[in-house]
Amino acid sequence: MTPVVGATSDAPPRWQLVLAFLCIYLVWGSTYLAMKFAVDTIPPFLMGATRFLTAGAMLVGWSAVRGRAQTTPAAWRSAAIVGGLLLFWGNGSVAWAAQRVPSGMMSLLVATVPLWMVLIEGSRGRRPTFAQLVGVAIGLVGVSLLVLPADGSWQNAAIDPLGAVVLTVGSLAWTAGSLYSRSAPQAAYAPMASGMQMLCGGALLLVLGVVSGEPARLSLDAVSLRSMLSVGYLIVFGSLVGFSTYMWLLRKASPSAVGTYAYVNPAVAVLLGVLLAGERLPTRGVLAMSVIVGGVALVSLAPKPGRPH
Repeated sequence: MTPVVGATSDAPPRWQLVLAFLCIYLVWGSTYLAMKFAVDTIPPFLMGATRFLTAGAMLVGWSAVRGRAQTTPAAWRSAAIVGGLLLFWGNGSVAWAAQRVPSGMMSLLVATVPLWMVLIEGSRGRRPTFAQLVGVAIGLVGVSLLVLPADGSWQNAAIDPLGAVVLTVGSLAWTAGSLYSRSAPQAAYAPMASGMQMLCGGALLLVLGVVSGEPARLSLDAVSLRSMLSVGYLIVFGSLVGFSTYMWLLRKASPSAVGTYAYVNPAVAVLLGVLLAGERLPTRGVLAMSVIVGGVALVSLAPKPGRPH
């Protein structure tokens, strides 16, 4: 899914951390199915724009009511970058792929974020540990099992190839945005910072939706009640609650601890997909899930890497 000015030293009460982690574990695990239902009758980019512009306006309005809406040009620049990477590129990729990929399978590819985080930090001079490198290798094997066809025919792949590529690129963008947000100058009041990011990401999604011709494909009469309720759920729980909690945790906990959501979300997403949407994981999908989750767990729970050199 509040952007921060970097990590702070004040430790929150343990109960707040527990609730925050439960939130990103359970709420975000459910958003994959909600997006699947939302794009049934609403074009993906317009759906995302509606979600983030609405939630962003609510957060900025709340900040203004509390007299905490102060910001700077540098903070808006950071909001545009983070909102572009996380919400426009990262979340927009998931919304688009939801048209082609089952919700449980989407969650598996998005679960690779901690793997990319290790690789990106390594390219910036932060040496990964041996355990992390092993975890990355295991995770990439799981991705290969999920994406590559067993018999050489892409028609028999466990997941739609184009959807897999889009989700992988989106995961890379989410990783880059998460790392950038930890040191970027942002609004001091966390809800204001999140709202700014959502407005920027939502505006970019709106432009993309218009340019790609989505308004012509949107029929308000054809929008189902399930899609409308799903968008409402995504606004309240996926954005206002989930995204703000995620960004708060990035300030209050280590990236490796926050990254543990990536191997809990797939279990939640797969279970909900089976129970509520009749989805089924193919045999290779079950194997890939086990391998990916194992690799991500090893990366997330490994000791911290060496300092930058």
